[in-house]
Amino acid sequence: MSEQKPKRTRKPRAKSKGLGDSIEKVTKATGIDKAVKFIAGEDCGCDKRKEFLNKLFPYKQIQCLSEEDYNYLTLFFEAKESTLAPSQQRVLLTIYNKTFNTKEQMTSCPDCWRKMISELKKVYNEY
Repeated sequence: MSEQKPKRTRKPRAKSKGLGDSIEKVTKATGIDKAVKFIAGEDCGCDKRKEFLNKLFPYKQIQCLSEEDYNYLTLFFEAKESTLAPSQQRVLLTIYNKTFNTKEQMTSCPDCWRKMISELKKVYNEY
């Protein structure tokens, strides 16, 4: 009987918050981080640079819908209206900005609204 080797388990990778995290993953995978630390020392400024790039180029971090937002979207999607009243726009924009952690502004662009509503519907359908 042969002995079975224990299975290797991989640590789940943390999701990148922004460009800085992605660059850090690439430099670790290629070994560049070790070379930089060898040349520049332990405090090479990588952590500060990573945080700066994460703030400058963040990835979308989708938040869960609150019960109130979910209920509003339920009524909104069931109504299937073809136009948006300004009051609906304000509420939808607030929900969108909370959910996607953005700072979108009011717009009169129909394509922009279609895109935002479509993205909200994807999140809504996950529940």
